[in-house]
Amino acid sequence: MTFDLEYNSERPTLIIPEYGRHIQKLVNHCISLESKEERNTMAKAIIQVMGNLQPHLRDVPDFKHKLWDQLHIMADFKLDVESPYETPSKEELTEKPEKMDYPKSASKYRFYGTNIQTMIDVALTWDDGDMKEALVFTIANHMKKCYLNWNKDTVEDTVIFDHLYELSDGKLDIRNTEEALTESKDLLRKRSSQGQHKNSKNKNNKHNNKYRKK
Repeated sequence: MTFDLEYNSERPTLIIPEYGRHIQKLVNHCISLESKEERNTMAKAIIQVMGNLQPHLRDVPDFKHKLWDQLHIMADFKLDVESPYETPSKEELTEKPEKMDYPKSASKYRFYGTNIQTMIDVALTWDDGDMKEALVFTIANHMKKCYLNWNKDTVEDTVIFDHLYELSDGKLDIRNTEEALTESKDLLRKRSSQGQHKNSKNKNNKHNNKYRKK
């Protein structure tokens, strides 16, 4: 007795493996139908089965549109049916996406993060006065904290003022101010105390969970 075994390595490659080989065979059969009316009927039936196989996508916008696009892709764009959506082209699918520009905001001082640049942009929209001055010094203090987090244990205020001047395109200039930012040791102490508080909280949670399980 001999068995005619068929291995996946000997079968045609699945275009969209998520739908399995049976759906691919149905698509291939649909292409072979001579009557367009029969092809339309079978294509709609295949779409319903595909939708049942991907229930987690039902809340995705244009869910039906995606299914029809995938049907044409599995048919290698050879399926002539009346689709409710515009048929995609193979050239459109294989076209390389446009190259995205690397974000340039605060690219020289990435350790400050994008939020600092956003805060600076907001400060530039405020009218001059005590409120704006307070905001600028708050931003500078936050910049100093970010600097200490990623660079070293100390930094001169003049360095922060220079960076603020540069990131604001010279529109926020406090380089000649006599006011000082928060001391580095105080910022580091706050960071250390926050870390200790977080570790203590985690230990308490583990301790409580231990007794809760019992």
